[in-house]
Amino acid sequence: MRQTIRFFSILALLCGLPCSAGAEGFGPFPVRNFQALDQLVLGMPGERAAVLHKGEFDVRMEVANTASIARDSEEQAEVTMKFETVRTGLFLRYGLTDRFEIGAEIPTLHRYGGFMDGPIKGVESLTTGVSPPRKALEGTPYAFTISNGGRTLFRGSEGAAGLGDISFYGKYQLLKETSTVPALSLRVAVKAPTGDTGEVFGSGHPDAGLGVAVEKRLASSWIVYANVNGIFPTGKIAGLGLQPVVNGLVAVEYLWTDNFSITAQFDYYSPPFHGTGTRVLDKGVTESVLGVSYRIFPGLLWQLYGVENLDFITGSAADFTLSTVLTYRFRS
Repeated sequence: MRQTIRFFSILALLCGLPCSAGAEGFGPFPVRNFQALDQLVLGMPGERAAVLHKGEFDVRMEVANTASIARDSEEQAEVTMKFETVRTGLFLRYGLTDRFEIGAEIPTLHRYGGFMDGPIKGVESLTTGVSPPRKALEGTPYAFTISNGGRTLFRGSEGAAGLGDISFYGKYQLLKETSTVPALSLRVAVKAPTGDTGEVFGSGHPDAGLGVAVEKRLASSWIVYANVNGIFPTGKIAGLGLQPVVNGLVAVEYLWTDNFSITAQFDYYSPPFHGTGTRVLDKGVTESVLGVSYRIFPGLLWQLYGVENLDFITGSAADFTLSTVLTYRFRS
């Protein structure tokens, strides 16, 4: 939590710097629920309400490294997790009309021991204190086992790599932004079961999602974004029943210049699992996000952001995610 307070303090200081009027915002970060088990269900990453113009084509590459750690021993369930996951996503978007765009994301995943344990432990030691799971798993370089009622539900091998579940998206802009009305878009998504279920890279079943995206410029330097999505998973994962998921975000972007901005974001995800007996699966996720966007040259955007779990819900979120994104736009 103290890390989050420090992030927002830096943001507040930077917000006093000037911004040229009329600069276009870059939107919320394309954050999803990076919790290793929750992300088996369809994710609808953060999006602007604005759509691509007809004939425009975006190619986005994101590389996110997520540290996961959890130790939970209950009467019904046993959880031991300590690993990091590199998620590389190739995201393609195309403007069919000036109001409708389609997209697809092809993810790959690599699970390994990681490198962030030392830095995270150092920050925790200086702020809130080393977390109980990190203390319990000190000296354990890698672990990924979850059992329920004596039955192993999930077991992921170290060094595993493979394709995740491919997702397809559509976004239709219902309202264009005016001086009084925000931009508003309807979003739809489906997920194909292409990931390896044995290595916990896929659910083995298709999912569908429906959502809305809103954005509004409040002043020459400020833009506010909001997303709300409903996800409808199908089938079961490791024999566990699934329930509909609600997720959403609120983001505030400060435009420092035409080419550089700072964005603070809050995300919430309800859990797809229920009644498993462990908070790692049964509880929702609340996270804060802080990062920057920089237009390197016309058409090429670079973004860097960090995702920190909050203490509103304990034991369910991934520990920390660091992500970098490159987006190139081919103009019509």
